[in-house]
Amino acid sequence: MRFGLFELDPTAGELRKNGAKLRLQEQPLQVLILLLQRAGDVVTREELRQKLWPSDTFVDFDHSLNTAVNKLRDTLGDSASSPRYIETLARRGYRFIAPLKLEESPSAQPSRALKQAELVSSSSGVPSLPNLHPELEVPVPDRRLTRGLFSLAQLMYLIFYVLALVRMHAVQSIAESFFPGWRATLLVTTVMVTAGIGIPLRCYLLSAVTFDYQRLGAKFQQMFPIILALDQLWAVAPFLLMQKIGMGAAFAASAALLYLPFSERTLVRLAYLKP
Repeated sequence: MRFGLFELDPTAGELRKNGAKLRLQEQPLQVLILLLQRAGDVVTREELRQKLWPSDTFVDFDHSLNTAVNKLRDTLGDSASSPRYIETLARRGYRFIAPLKLEESPSAQPSRALKQAELVSSSSGVPSLPNLHPELEVPVPDRRLTRGLFSLAQLMYLIFYVLALVRMHAVQSIAESFFPGWRATLLVTTVMVTAGIGIPLRCYLLSAVTFDYQRLGAKFQQMFPIILALDQLWAVAPFLLMQKIGMGAAFAASAALLYLPFSERTLVRLAYLKP
């Protein structure tokens, strides 16, 4: 059973987050299993009492149930005031509200507990939904797609830089037509310097995503202010071609380039989830 960054094996009684096993006591674990089996439905406090504490067990039920749910929420990083996983219905019970994905075990036959969970989920009308990104609240896509799109963006910028340096005489001519004198020289110098910085930067990002460097998400966040400043400068490049492509096309291309660094950041966040 998968939800968010978590994975529960009800047969083994193991809860994992990003593959790392979490310690969870028996009663909170049983509460979680029952809530997942009834995902989307209200599980009453009486049902939980019958499941966890038989009639011949003498215990302060309300206190014990509240303690078990609080421990479960602490493990999941959830909150009663703004729940992402477990919703409290006052004086009634609890409901699991996050999208749930059910998967078969690696063995030939799925476990009996998993079969039961699938039957309960289908009978209650709760669909098996894709995992949501814990921060972006969108379905997590195939990593090959996000990494591929990110690589294409880096390759595009790399081509920009190389062509600008190769055709520096053309850049000089265009700059002089717009800004005669020292301002044209300043513009050409800016193109050369930023292209010189951008080429190794894009080569690093391309190699990191190609070899699936697992810390790329954290590294990209650290470099993002530099990347943003660099990309915003190059976003005005289409206006240098305004005489050939027209004002409208230059404006549209510039607007797309202004948004592109934020798209790169989103792609990295989708492909490299925080542990």
